[in-house]
Amino acid sequence: MGLLSLLFLAFLSGCLSDEVDTLAENQANYSQTKSESQKSDSIQRILTQVVVDGKAPGMIAAIISSEGVMAIASAGERKVGSGIAFTTNDMVHLGSCTKAMTSTMIATLVAEGKLNWESKLLDIIPELRESIHPDYYQVTLWQLLTHRAGLQKNAMDWNAHKQKEIKKRRLAILEDNLKSPASYDMDQFQYSNLGYMIAACMAEQITGVSWEVLMQNRLFDPLCMSSAGFGALNTPNETDQPWGHEKVWYGNKWKPDQSDNPEALGPAGRVHCNIEDWAKFLSLQLTEENAILDKVYLNKLIEPVGSHYYAGGWGVAEKDWAKGTMLSHSGSNGIWYTSVVVTPQVDRAFVVSTNSRDFGITEDLCVEVMNKLLIMELNVANE
Repeated sequence: MGLLSLLFLAFLSGCLSDEVDTLAENQANYSQTKSESQKSDSIQRILTQVVVDGKAPGMIAAIISSEGVMAIASAGERKVGSGIAFTTNDMVHLGSCTKAMTSTMIATLVAEGKLNWESKLLDIIPELRESIHPDYYQVTLWQLLTHRAGLQKNAMDWNAHKQKEIKKRRLAILEDNLKSPASYDMDQFQYSNLGYMIAACMAEQITGVSWEVLMQNRLFDPLCMSSAGFGALNTPNETDQPWGHEKVWYGNKWKPDQSDNPEALGPAGRVHCNIEDWAKFLSLQLTEENAILDKVYLNKLIEPVGSHYYAGGWGVAEKDWAKGTMLSHSGSNGIWYTSVVVTPQVDRAFVVSTNSRDFGITEDLCVEVMNKLLIMELNVANE
Protein backbone atom coordinates (compact mmCIF):
# COMPACT_ATOMS: atom_id res chain seq x y z
CA MET A 1 0.00 0.00 0.00
CA GLY A 2 1.13 3.59 -0.61
CA LEU A 3 2.28 5.66 2.35
CA LEU A 4 -0.82 7.80 2.53
CA SER A 5 -3.09 4.79 2.11
CA LEU A 6 -1.27 2.95 4.88
CA LEU A 7 -1.21 5.77 7.38
CA PHE A 8 -4.53 7.40 6.56
CA LEU A 9 -4.80 4.58 9.41
CA ALA A 10 -22.47 9.91 4.38
CA PHE A 11 -25.53 9.81 2.99
CA LEU A 12 -26.95 12.85 1.19
CA SER A 13 -28.68 11.88 -2.03
CA GLY A 14 -28.72 13.90 -5.25
CA CYS A 15 -32.13 15.23 -4.35
CA LEU A 16 -30.54 17.14 -1.46
CA SER A 17 -28.15 19.04 -3.72
CA ASP A 18 -30.14 22.28 -3.41
CA GLU A 19 -29.96 22.03 0.37
CA VAL A 20 -26.20 21.38 0.21
CA ASP A 21 -25.77 24.43 -2.03
CA THR A 22 -27.63 26.54 0.51
CA LEU A 23 -25.42 25.28 3.33
CA ALA A 24 -22.28 25.91 1.29
CA GLU A 25 -23.05 29.62 1.01
CA ASN A 26 -22.44 30.04 4.76
CA GLN A 27 -19.29 27.99 5.17
CA ALA A 28 -16.20 30.07 4.26
CA ASN A 29 -15.62 32.98 6.62
CA TYR A 30 -11.91 33.72 6.56
CA SER A 31 -10.49 37.06 5.43
CA GLN A 32 -8.14 36.15 2.56
CA THR A 33 -6.15 37.56 -0.31
CA LYS A 34 -7.61 37.07 -3.76
CA SER A 35 -5.47 34.01 -4.51
CA GLU A 36 -6.24 32.47 -1.13
CA SER A 37 -9.93 33.13 -1.67
CA GLN A 38 -9.74 31.42 -5.04
CA LYS A 39 -8.10 28.38 -3.45
CA SER A 40 -10.81 28.25 -0.80
CA ASP A 41 -13.43 28.43 -3.53
CA SER A 42 -11.77 25.52 -5.31
CA ILE A 43 -11.66 23.48 -2.10
CA GLN A 44 -15.32 24.34 -1.54
CA ARG A 45 -16.28 22.93 -4.94
CA ILE A 46 -14.31 19.73 -4.30
CA LEU A 47 -15.91 19.11 -0.91
CA THR A 48 -19.42 20.05 -2.01
CA GLN A 49 -19.21 17.47 -4.79
CA VAL A 50 -18.17 14.83 -2.26
CA VAL A 51 -21.24 15.61 -0.13
CA VAL A 52 -23.60 15.81 -3.12
CA ASP A 53 -22.33 12.40 -4.24
CA GLY A 54 -23.27 10.97 -0.84
CA LYS A 55 -19.69 10.01 0.06
CA ALA A 56 -19.68 11.95 3.36
CA PRO A 57 -22.24 13.88 5.46
CA GLY A 58 -19.67 16.62 6.05
CA MET A 59 -16.07 17.41 5.20
CA ILE A 60 -13.47 20.11 5.79
CA ALA A 61 -10.06 20.68 4.18
CA ALA A 62 -7.35 23.32 4.41
CA ILE A 63 -3.96 24.46 3.17
CA ILE A 64 -1.70 25.77 5.94
CA SER A 65 1.62 27.62 6.17
CA SER A 66 3.82 28.55 9.13
CA GLU A 67 1.70 31.71 9.42
CA GLY A 68 -1.56 29.81 9.76
CA VAL A 69 -4.49 28.78 7.59
CA MET A 70 -4.09 29.97 4.00
CA ALA A 71 -7.18 28.46 2.41
CA ILE A 72 -10.04 26.51 3.94
CA ALA A 73 -13.52 25.31 3.11
CA SER A 74 -16.17 22.96 4.45
CA ALA A 75 -19.30 21.31 3.09
CA GLY A 76 -22.26 19.32 4.31
CA GLU A 77 -23.86 19.02 7.73
CA ARG A 78 -22.78 18.65 11.33
CA LYS A 79 -25.35 15.88 11.68
CA VAL A 80 -27.02 14.23 8.72
CA GLY A 81 -30.58 15.48 8.29
CA SER A 82 -30.12 18.37 10.74
CA GLY A 83 -29.78 21.14 8.16
CA ILE A 84 -27.00 22.67 10.33
CA ALA A 85 -23.92 23.46 8.28
CA PHE A 86 -20.49 21.99 9.00
CA THR A 87 -18.48 25.23 9.16
CA THR A 88 -14.80 26.10 8.83
CA ASN A 89 -14.72 27.06 12.52
CA ASP A 90 -16.02 23.68 13.68
CA MET A 91 -13.85 21.21 15.53
CA VAL A 92 -12.67 17.91 14.07
CA HIS A 93 -11.65 14.66 15.73
CA LEU A 94 -7.96 13.90 15.12
CA GLY A 95 -7.95 10.21 15.99
CA SER A 96 -4.40 8.85 15.69
CA CYS A 97 -3.09 12.22 14.52
CA THR A 98 -3.08 12.73 18.30
CA LYS A 99 0.11 10.62 18.42
CA ALA A 100 2.25 13.43 17.01
CA MET A 101 0.92 15.68 19.79
CA THR A 102 1.61 13.11 22.50
CA SER A 103 5.16 12.63 21.19
CA THR A 104 5.71 16.40 21.16
CA MET A 105 4.45 16.79 24.72
CA ILE A 106 6.78 14.00 25.84
CA ALA A 107 9.63 15.73 23.98
CA THR A 108 9.16 18.72 26.29
CA LEU A 109 9.82 16.39 29.24
CA VAL A 110 12.93 15.05 27.51
CA ALA A 111 14.12 18.61 26.88
CA GLU A 112 13.83 19.31 30.61
CA GLY A 113 15.70 16.14 31.55
CA LYS A 114 12.69 14.56 33.23
CA LEU A 115 12.75 11.69 30.71
CA ASN A 116 15.20 10.39 28.12
CA TRP A 117 14.44 8.80 24.77
CA GLU A 118 16.19 5.68 26.08
CA SER A 119 14.44 5.74 29.47
CA LYS A 120 13.39 2.18 30.29
CA LEU A 121 9.87 1.36 31.41
CA LEU A 122 11.10 -0.43 34.52
CA ASP A 123 13.42 2.41 35.48
CA ILE A 124 10.54 4.89 35.41
CA ILE A 125 7.96 2.57 37.02
CA PRO A 126 10.06 0.06 39.01
CA GLU A 127 7.07 -1.36 40.87
CA LEU A 128 6.03 -3.09 37.63
CA ARG A 129 8.84 -5.66 38.02
CA GLU A 130 6.63 -8.12 39.90
CA SER A 131 3.59 -7.75 37.65
CA ILE A 132 4.82 -7.64 34.02
CA HIS A 133 6.68 -10.16 31.87
CA PRO A 134 10.49 -9.81 31.74
CA ASP A 135 10.24 -9.24 27.97
CA TYR A 136 9.21 -5.66 28.76
CA TYR A 137 11.80 -4.80 31.39
CA GLN A 138 14.12 -3.13 28.88
CA VAL A 139 11.48 -1.46 26.68
CA THR A 140 12.42 2.17 26.06
CA LEU A 141 10.37 5.32 25.61
CA TRP A 142 11.58 5.67 22.01
CA GLN A 143 10.58 2.08 21.20
CA LEU A 144 7.08 2.84 22.49
CA LEU A 145 6.77 6.04 20.42
CA THR A 146 8.02 4.32 17.25
CA HIS A 147 5.89 1.16 17.63
CA ARG A 148 8.83 -1.14 18.30
CA ALA A 149 8.08 -2.44 21.79
CA GLY A 150 6.73 -5.89 20.83
CA LEU A 151 3.16 -4.88 21.70
CA GLN A 152 -0.20 -5.79 20.23
CA LYS A 153 -2.17 -3.00 18.56
CA ASN A 154 -4.75 -2.50 21.32
CA ALA A 155 -5.39 -3.32 24.94
CA MET A 156 -7.49 -6.38 25.67
CA ASP A 157 -10.08 -4.11 27.28
CA TRP A 158 -9.74 -0.33 27.08
CA ASN A 159 -12.70 0.04 29.45
CA ALA A 160 -11.22 -2.04 32.25
CA HIS A 161 -10.83 -0.59 35.76
CA LYS A 162 -13.30 2.23 35.08
CA GLN A 163 -13.70 2.83 38.80
CA LYS A 164 -10.08 3.98 39.04
CA GLU A 165 -8.77 7.52 38.56
CA ILE A 166 -7.40 7.87 35.04
CA LYS A 167 -3.66 7.62 35.85
CA LYS A 168 -4.23 4.51 37.98
CA ARG A 169 -6.59 3.12 35.35
CA ARG A 170 -3.95 3.39 32.61
CA LEU A 171 -1.37 1.76 34.86
CA ALA A 172 -3.75 -1.10 35.65
CA ILE A 173 -4.47 -1.63 31.95
CA LEU A 174 -0.72 -1.64 31.34
CA GLU A 175 -0.26 -4.40 33.91
CA ASP A 176 -3.15 -6.45 32.50
CA ASN A 177 -1.65 -6.39 29.02
CA LEU A 178 2.02 -6.90 29.83
CA LYS A 179 1.71 -10.08 31.90
CA SER A 180 2.26 -12.34 28.88
CA PRO A 181 5.37 -12.53 26.68
CA ALA A 182 5.83 -9.91 23.97
CA SER A 183 3.58 -10.43 20.96
CA TYR A 184 6.33 -9.48 18.50
CA ASP A 185 10.10 -9.21 18.36
CA MET A 186 11.52 -6.08 19.93
CA ASP A 187 12.49 -3.43 17.36
CA GLN A 188 10.06 -4.94 14.85
CA PHE A 189 7.53 -2.31 13.70
CA GLN A 190 4.02 -3.16 14.85
CA TYR A 191 1.58 -0.25 15.08
CA SER A 192 0.35 -0.03 18.67
CA ASN A 193 -2.14 2.27 20.36
CA LEU A 194 -1.26 0.46 23.58
CA GLY A 195 2.35 1.57 23.23
CA TYR A 196 1.33 5.22 23.23
CA MET A 197 -0.74 4.73 26.35
CA ILE A 198 2.28 3.14 28.06
CA ALA A 199 4.51 6.04 26.99
CA ALA A 200 1.94 8.35 28.57
CA CYS A 201 2.05 6.24 31.75
CA MET A 202 5.79 6.96 31.94
CA ALA A 203 5.11 10.70 31.59
CA GLU A 204 2.34 10.52 34.20
CA GLN A 205 4.59 8.64 36.62
CA ILE A 206 7.47 11.11 36.34
CA THR A 207 5.26 14.21 36.68
CA GLY A 208 2.46 13.00 38.95
CA VAL A 209 -0.26 14.42 36.71
CA SER A 210 -2.42 12.93 33.96
CA TRP A 211 -1.67 12.94 30.25
CA GLU A 212 -4.65 15.27 29.79
CA VAL A 213 -3.18 17.85 32.19
CA LEU A 214 0.25 17.51 30.59
CA MET A 215 -1.20 18.10 27.14
CA GLN A 216 -3.11 21.15 28.32
CA ASN A 217 -0.19 22.69 30.22
CA ARG A 218 2.64 21.83 27.86
CA LEU A 219 1.03 22.02 24.44
CA PHE A 220 -2.43 23.51 24.18
CA ASP A 221 -2.00 26.50 26.50
CA PRO A 222 1.48 27.56 25.28
CA LEU A 223 0.31 27.33 21.65
CA CYS A 224 -2.99 29.13 22.44
CA MET A 225 -5.00 26.16 21.16
CA SER A 226 -8.18 27.23 22.93
CA SER A 227 -10.46 24.80 21.08
CA ALA A 228 -8.34 21.71 21.86
CA GLY A 229 -9.85 19.08 24.10
CA PHE A 230 -10.44 15.37 24.54
CA GLY A 231 -13.17 12.96 23.51
CA ALA A 232 -16.43 13.70 21.77
CA LEU A 233 -16.67 17.19 20.29
CA ASN A 234 -20.19 18.19 21.15
CA THR A 235 -22.62 18.46 24.04
CA PRO A 236 -24.60 15.19 24.39
CA ASN A 237 -27.70 15.24 22.19
CA GLU A 238 -26.85 18.72 20.88
CA THR A 239 -25.56 19.77 17.45
CA ASP A 240 -23.29 22.53 18.68
CA GLN A 241 -20.41 20.71 16.95
CA PRO A 242 -20.31 18.00 14.27
CA TRP A 243 -21.41 14.48 15.10
CA GLY A 244 -19.53 11.44 13.84
CA HIS A 245 -21.24 9.01 11.47
CA GLU A 246 -20.91 5.36 10.56
CA LYS A 247 -22.21 3.72 7.41
CA VAL A 248 -24.88 1.13 8.07
CA TRP A 249 -25.27 -1.64 5.54
CA TYR A 250 -29.07 -1.63 5.60
CA GLY A 251 -30.35 1.20 3.46
CA ASN A 252 -26.80 2.39 2.73
CA LYS A 253 -27.30 5.31 5.13
CA TRP A 254 -25.24 7.32 7.56
CA LYS A 255 -25.95 6.77 11.25
CA PRO A 256 -25.07 9.75 13.52
CA ASP A 257 -23.04 8.91 16.60
CA GLN A 258 -21.57 10.93 19.50
CA SER A 259 -19.38 8.22 21.01
CA ASP A 260 -15.59 8.18 21.15
CA ASN A 261 -12.57 6.08 22.05
CA PRO A 262 -12.34 5.08 25.72
CA GLU A 263 -10.61 7.63 27.96
CA ALA A 264 -7.64 5.36 28.67
CA LEU A 265 -6.74 5.35 24.97
CA GLY A 266 -6.44 9.16 24.94
CA PRO A 267 -2.68 9.42 24.23
CA ALA A 268 -3.12 7.36 21.07
CA GLY A 269 -6.17 9.08 19.60
CA ARG A 270 -8.62 11.25 21.50
CA VAL A 271 -7.80 14.92 20.79
CA HIS A 272 -10.15 17.29 18.99
CA CYS A 273 -9.72 20.92 17.90
CA ASN A 274 -10.59 23.28 15.08
CA ILE A 275 -8.35 23.63 12.03
CA GLU A 276 -7.01 27.03 13.06
CA ASP A 277 -5.69 25.56 16.31
CA TRP A 278 -4.37 22.42 14.64
CA ALA A 279 -2.41 24.72 12.32
CA LYS A 280 -0.68 26.20 15.40
CA PHE A 281 0.57 22.74 16.30
CA LEU A 282 1.57 21.84 12.74
CA SER A 283 3.55 25.07 12.50
CA LEU A 284 6.08 23.55 14.93
CA GLN A 285 7.38 21.49 12.01
CA LEU A 286 7.20 24.43 9.59
CA THR A 287 9.32 26.96 11.48
CA GLU A 288 12.87 27.01 12.81
CA GLU A 289 11.92 28.58 16.13
CA ASN A 290 8.91 28.32 18.42
CA ALA A 291 7.91 29.09 21.97
CA ILE A 292 7.85 25.59 23.44
CA LEU A 293 10.55 23.28 22.08
CA ASP A 294 14.03 23.47 20.60
CA LYS A 295 14.28 22.27 17.01
CA VAL A 296 16.66 19.44 17.94
CA TYR A 297 13.82 17.67 19.77
CA LEU A 298 11.30 18.30 16.99
CA ASN A 299 13.80 16.89 14.51
CA LYS A 300 14.09 13.74 16.62
CA LEU A 301 10.35 13.20 16.26
CA ILE A 302 10.68 13.03 12.47
CA GLU A 303 13.71 10.73 12.48
CA PRO A 304 12.60 7.24 11.37
CA VAL A 305 14.21 4.18 12.91
CA GLY A 306 16.49 2.41 10.47
CA SER A 307 14.99 2.03 7.01
CA HIS A 308 11.39 2.18 8.24
CA TYR A 309 9.08 5.13 7.60
CA TYR A 310 7.74 5.72 11.12
CA ALA A 311 9.24 8.13 13.64
CA GLY A 312 7.73 9.74 16.76
CA GLY A 313 4.08 10.12 15.82
CA TRP A 314 4.80 10.74 12.15
CA GLY A 315 5.15 8.72 8.99
CA VAL A 316 8.18 10.09 7.15
CA ALA A 317 9.21 9.89 3.49
CA GLU A 318 11.52 11.79 1.17
CA LYS A 319 9.76 13.30 -1.85
CA ASP A 320 11.24 15.36 -4.66
CA TRP A 321 8.06 17.39 -5.01
CA ALA A 322 8.23 18.22 -1.27
CA LYS A 323 11.86 19.33 -1.74
CA GLY A 324 12.75 16.89 0.99
CA THR A 325 10.76 15.47 3.86
CA MET A 326 7.05 14.69 3.79
CA LEU A 327 5.32 13.92 7.09
CA SER A 328 1.93 12.24 7.17
CA HIS A 329 -0.56 10.49 9.39
CA SER A 330 -4.24 9.70 9.63
CA GLY A 331 -6.68 8.99 12.39
CA SER A 332 -10.11 7.58 13.01
CA ASN A 333 -12.25 6.69 16.00
CA GLY A 334 -14.55 4.72 13.70
CA ILE A 335 -16.97 7.58 13.04
CA TRP A 336 -14.48 10.29 11.93
CA TYR A 337 -11.57 10.16 9.52
CA THR A 338 -8.80 12.76 9.44
CA SER A 339 -5.62 13.02 7.36
CA VAL A 340 -2.61 15.35 7.44
CA VAL A 341 0.44 15.90 5.23
CA VAL A 342 3.24 18.29 6.23
CA THR A 343 6.01 19.44 3.87
CA PRO A 344 8.48 21.49 5.96
CA GLN A 345 10.83 22.44 3.12
CA VAL A 346 8.03 24.18 1.22
CA ASP A 347 6.31 25.54 4.34
CA ARG A 348 2.98 23.84 3.77
CA ALA A 349 0.63 21.49 5.57
CA PHE A 350 -2.58 19.98 4.24
CA VAL A 351 -5.49 18.60 6.24
CA VAL A 352 -8.66 16.73 5.30
CA SER A 353 -11.30 15.59 7.78
CA THR A 354 -14.74 14.07 7.48
CA ASN A 355 -17.29 13.43 10.23
CA SER A 356 -17.81 9.90 8.94
CA ARG A 357 -16.19 6.53 8.35
CA ASP A 358 -17.16 3.96 5.73
CA PHE A 359 -14.43 1.36 6.15
CA GLY A 360 -12.53 0.70 2.94
CA ILE A 361 -14.12 3.71 1.24
CA THR A 362 -13.45 6.81 3.34
CA GLU A 363 -9.70 6.20 3.39
CA ASP A 364 -9.46 6.36 -0.39
CA LEU A 365 -11.79 9.36 -0.47
CA CYS A 366 -9.52 11.34 1.85
CA VAL A 367 -6.44 10.40 -0.19
CA GLU A 368 -8.25 11.60 -3.32
CA VAL A 369 -9.13 14.95 -1.75
CA MET A 370 -5.62 15.28 -0.30
CA ASN A 371 -4.09 14.74 -3.72
CA LYS A 372 -6.28 17.48 -5.15
CA LEU A 373 -4.97 19.87 -2.49
CA LEU A 374 -1.39 18.91 -3.32
CA ILE A 375 -2.00 19.46 -7.02
CA MET A 376 -3.65 22.80 -6.30
CA GLU A 377 -0.81 24.13 -4.12
CA LEU A 378 2.32 22.25 -5.27
CA ASN A 379 1.24 21.20 -8.73
CA VAL A 380 1.92 17.54 -7.95
CA ALA A 381 -0.04 14.51 -6.81
CA ASN A 382 1.25 12.45 -3.91
CA GLU A 383 2.25 8.91 -4.81
